[in-house]
Amino acid sequence: MKAILLKAFGSIDNFAVEEIAQPVIQRNEVLVAVKAISINPVDMKTRSGKALATRLKDENPVILGWDISGVVINVEPDVKDFKVGDEVFGMVNFPGSGKAYAEYVAAPAAHLALKPANITHEEAAAATLAALTAWQAFNTHIKINLGNRVLIHAAAGGVGHFAVQIAKYFGGYVIGTASAENKDFVLSLGADEHFDYKSKPFEEAISDIDIVLDTIGGNNIERSFEVVKEGGTVITLPSNTSEGIVEKAKAKGIHGFFFMVQSNGEDMKQIAGLLEKGIIKPHVSAVYSFDEIGKAHQQIETGSTRGKIIIKL
Repeated sequence: MKAILLKAFGSIDNFAVEEIAQPVIQRNEVLVAVKAISINPVDMKTRSGKALATRLKDENPVILGWDISGVVINVEPDVKDFKVGDEVFGMVNFPGSGKAYAEYVAAPAAHLALKPANITHEEAAAATLAALTAWQAFNTHIKINLGNRVLIHAAAGGVGHFAVQIAKYFGGYVIGTASAENKDFVLSLGADEHFDYKSKPFEEAISDIDIVLDTIGGNNIERSFEVVKEGGTVITLPSNTSEGIVEKAKAKGIHGFFFMVQSNGEDMKQIAGLLEKGIIKPHVSAVYSFDEIGKAHQQIETGSTRGKIIIKL
């Protein structure tokens, strides 16, 4: 099979498409013929030597990626939920070694769900890590009550555009930050308000927030503390800015925490249901070929991707 190998952590020049053996499925796994994968900021950060690079440094070869959509072509006997021919999607072995940049992926059955028939493989691949992150933020880690004011930073991005839709599904009043160019897009997702973060500091214009989802990090976290009402919550996703957030938030009379998304097939089934009903819709802004993995990473590096970008096999 073809796979995209990372010869060394660093630049996109370290990628190489090579022929390697198909993976052999283990207990409770299925073999998926991959039709589409999605690229996330964590892919780019790991490739450059940050994020999950320390977890993967002893892999040989290193194959990045976690988000897949495809067709089951082999099933380990203990697997009861899937059969050969099923179309499935999911985030595989995160945070670990997903090896998704390949034509075939050995995936734990417990990390997958059946792909809804009304969406493409490209759309399904888009609705994995990013959608799971938003779902777990607002379903597993904190509950949105009807009418809660929810501020979502980078609302036009991968996680952000799902977070807007899921927060609305749970009954939140959603304010999304994004550039002026993305105003119509953010509002089309269901946001009640759009704020142009380039116009002035958001903390000068926004207040009385119950929940903040921060996908940016840096000083954005402490600035977010200023807009949250007493007893409110700030959730941050970038791991390099997680240190001390609990204590800093507590000093302000609010809650603050970091979390990392986890592979979870039951959550994927919930997302599949929302996709099937049209409650959430992935936005795919660009589709690249397998050989264009470097270009896909360069697009992610711009920090201005609307929705998701996909590799189609």
